[in-house]
This record gives sequence, C-alpha cells and structure tokens, in this order.
Amino acid sequence: MRALAAIALLLPGCTSAQVGTSPTLAASSGPNVAATAETEPVASADDAADDPAIWRNRRAPAKSLVVATDKQAGVHVYDLAGRRLSYTPAPRLNNVDLRDSGGRITVVASDRADVDRAHVSLFDLDPVTARLRPLGRFPVGAGEAYGLCLWTRARDGALFGFVVMKDGRIDQIAIDRTGTTPQVRTVRSMKLGTQSEGCVVDDRTGQLYVAEEDVGLWRFAADPAAATTATAIARVDGATLVADAEGLALAPSGRTGGYLVVSSQGDNAYTLYRLPAVSYAGRFRIGGGAIDATSDTDGIDLVPGDFGPAYPGGLFVAQDGDNAPATQNFKYVGWAAIRRALRLR
Repeated sequence: MRALAAIALLLPGCTSAQVGTSPTLAASSGPNVAATAETEPVASADDAADDPAIWRNRRAPAKSLVVATDKQAGVHVYDLAGRRLSYTPAPRLNNVDLRDSGGRITVVASDRADVDRAHVSLFDLDPVTARLRPLGRFPVGAGEAYGLCLWTRARDGALFGFVVMKDGRIDQIAIDRTGTTPQVRTVRSMKLGTQSEGCVVDDRTGQLYVAEEDVGLWRFAADPAAATTATAIARVDGATLVADAEGLALAPSGRTGGYLVVSSQGDNAYTLYRLPAVSYAGRFRIGGGAIDATSDTDGIDLVPGDFGPAYPGGLFVAQDGDNAPATQNFKYVGWAAIRRALRLR
C-alpha cells in the first residue's frame, strides 16, 4: 500500500485516491482448470517462450490460429491442437499482438534486438498458409522494448500500439497501413515508476491496462489526445495478485462488461477482475489434467466466442515457464471451463 501510494505521488496527474481500492484478500489460489491442449515446445532452451496472440477465424472457427514468440529465435504459428504450422526467424522479439481489419491480419511484436533503441516488428498473417510475411522493423524510441499491445480506435478504425519499455515508460505509436509500406510514428509517452511489461487495451472503451510488475495494475486513456494520467486499479498484495504481475488479457462482454485477467506469476495463478469497475472476481490455476500444469507464466491471451467443437465458448492461452523435461511451450484452456470453475456470470 505504501509503495503504491509513493509511486502514485511520483506520477503527474495520477489518481492516488484509487490506490486504496484494493480487492478483498483471497483465501486460496482458487480451483485448478485443466489444459486441453498444448503447443509443441519451442526450439530454444531456458527462458524462451514468452507471449501468445490469438486470431479467431470467424468463417471457420476450428481453423483459428495462435501466434507466439520464442524471444531467442522467432515467431511460431500454431493450430488449435498445438501443432506448429510455421516458424519465422526473428530473434529478440518479446510480446506480440494482432488485429484483423479490412481483410488483413496485422501482427506486431516488441523488438529487443537493440537494447538501447526500441523497435517494433510488423508482419502480415496469411490465414490460409498460416505463415507470417515480415513487413520490417520500425524504431520507437530510446530504451529496451518489452511489453506490447494494440488498440483499434472505434470511431475511425485507426490502429495504435503501446510499447512498454523495461523501465516503465510507455510509448504510444500510430500504425498506418493505408500505403504499400507501413508507417509507424510515436505519438506520445507515459510513465510508470518501475519495471512493467504486460498490457492490454479494451477496443470498446479505449482503456489501456498496464501491469507494473511489483506494484500493481494501472489504467490510462488510450486516445493519444488524452492526458497521460495513470489511475491505480489493483495492487500487488501477495494474496489476490502476487509479484511479478505479468501478462494481461481481456474477455469483453456487452458494451463495457467482461473480465480482465492477469498472470499472477509469483504463485503460478491467474487473477480475474470484473469490468468495468475492475473489482476482484476470483483466481485459478492451470493443472489437474493429463497435460502438465503451468508455472511462471509470462504472456497470456484470451478471446471469447466460437472456436469450434474444442472451444465453443472461447480460448485462453498461457505461456508455461517450466515444461520440463521439454523446453517451454503454451497451454490452451477453454474459457467456458474457466467460467464454470469460478462460477462466473
């Protein structure tokens, strides 16, 4: 509480009154929910697999795809059974996100190849071949690119990205795909006090959520014309949310409802907050089935909706930091199974 309040005072315009609105402490880590599939392990050893992004094929849901990074080597594309369909060499990519607009699937990854000068790498995803076509690397600003998430502005369809630097600075970029070559420019910067990575944007409401790893969760207005004010919405308390707070994902419902999900990496669990109030809604772990449990999860993604017979209610994907004796990989869990386990509305 004191640490979060102190950092709030360091952030110009931060709504420090929100610091005290922490959730009631949980009694346990919640139920175990079994994974129903897992990806082929990445080729790189040690700390390699990092972050997934889900593309839902609306015309043929069972042919949806998962794009995921091996931050030592490149980007993989998997099917819903976890089979690797393609691999694109691109070392030092960290977080990845995608948006499907106008018949084109744009994939963007934070690029850490130059630790002094942040970049993003852009790709087109071909849904038929499941292959990525590289579009280039684009400079963002000084620092080491770490987290990344995308936002499509509702009123005009403009595409933006948020690149979270390792020191807590957040650079917002505008991504223009109207020409033959993508154009990327930095439009504003925001700042959190310490190391941050995970982020996600609600396309419906234009709210950006960012995880400051040892402190808690913050909310910003995503529009580049808005103030850079940070509002604290949940804190690392050692019970409901355990440092490091890592990946973030959204399950939108209706105009403003749904859930925000956070990787509570310190105790190998996942914490849910109910939207729009960001009130604590429960916790769960992945395990208890034929597939091994997840631990030390970095990146996560969640997309509700029909994914065919295996995931008729939506898909949750989580990085597994310890997939021994194999190298790291990603686990698939049905969103409907999570909802049932936590008795979510």
